[in-house]
Amino acid sequence: MIGQLAQAHMSWGLGTADRWGLDQRTGIITWTFPDKTATAPGQIIGSYNPSAASWLWAWANESILPDVSRDSRAIRDWAEAHGQHGLTQPKVDADDHMAATLAALAVRITRATGFYRGTGTVSIPIITFGVVTLTTKDGEASTFKINIG
Repeated sequence: MIGQLAQAHMSWGLGTADRWGLDQRTGIITWTFPDKTATAPGQIIGSYNPSAASWLWAWANESILPDVSRDSRAIRDWAEAHGQHGLTQPKVDADDHMAATLAALAVRITRATGFYRGTGTVSIPIITFGVVTLTTKDGEASTFKINIG
């Protein structure tokens, strides 16, 4: 599912932006391209630290505001309700494969329509997002939406 989402979002340029950022106050993730910007409501799910081989859920990270870690808390609540106690621990041992698996579970549980693995020097933020608004330099706007069955 992650692969299908990534491929669909590549059609508007996901993964090729000059820069990106997520404003925790507004919950909006922005990707900037030479000819356009793309914005979407975003949620920080967790962060993956390859050098420490660990995953930290956003709900357990004090530097992440509650409004942008809401879906992370929903995953924890889902895990508690379904007896998946391994998903309720604040920090988990994780390699690349485990981080990808946790991200895929997050997408599935929250029914997110987009997924972005951010960039970082130590810790890599894992972000889910919703409907994307594309705005060209001349101000024309369009939306890119994926329906999850």
